[in-house]
Amino acid sequence: MSKRNTQLRRHAIANLVNEKGEVSVEALSSQFDTSEVTIRKDLASLETNGLLLRRYGGAIALPREVVADEMNSKVSFRKVELAKAAAELIREHNRIVIDSGSTTAALIQQLNDKRGLVVMTNSLNVANALNELESEPTLLMTGGTWDTHSESFQGQVAESVLRSYDFDQLFIGADGIDLARGTTTFNELVGLSKVMAEVSREVIVMVESEKIGRKIPNLELAWDSIDVLVTDRGLADEDAAQIESHQVRVIRA
Repeated sequence: MSKRNTQLRRHAIANLVNEKGEVSVEALSSQFDTSEVTIRKDLASLETNGLLLRRYGGAIALPREVVADEMNSKVSFRKVELAKAAAELIREHNRIVIDSGSTTAALIQQLNDKRGLVVMTNSLNVANALNELESEPTLLMTGGTWDTHSESFQGQVAESVLRSYDFDQLFIGADGIDLARGTTTFNELVGLSKVMAEVSREVIVMVESEKIGRKIPNLELAWDSIDVLVTDRGLADEDAAQIESHQVRVIRA
């Protein structure tokens, strides 16, 4: 099924749920003449985008108070624009790593037209979202020790698993950007990020411009480990020039 047909079907499902208040997977499968597996993926995608809530055997419309809070969604429009720009860098059949974080998680919904991807992640949220894609990428998990601060797997086991592979690209976020040094983070566990960069031929940092200039003590990736910075148009020209002086390509979405 084409990407356009998928989008049209999902739009129709969202409208139907809002109209009826509740629908079942079985009824949707019959109405749209497609498998229940596909309908479940549709509902998962629509839930991820804040358009409905899944329930056992179907879905229900969002409560009014949730709709009212939609503007506070963690996945902002800027993150989506960053994700679209970052996804343009990915070729079909690429082997990529996606680090944990809300900005990198926004990338997942842009991968449905990328065939044959192999994706490694240390994030359960990212893994679950990848598993719902119709493009069905090959999913790899790092395993390791669960870190509640970053909501991701970290540690020596995760690092060892990563070193068993090589990847075309790494997509990683940051808590801050030090224009002189590189990416910075509040998390003291930076070992896995460094290994992710080491095993990837191209390192793409995805970060909103408001984080640029934040000098957080923990250096995560130095500029000589980074190939591309994807940010928004809020990045000042002089800051972009300074970043580019480190031989880093800057993309302003």
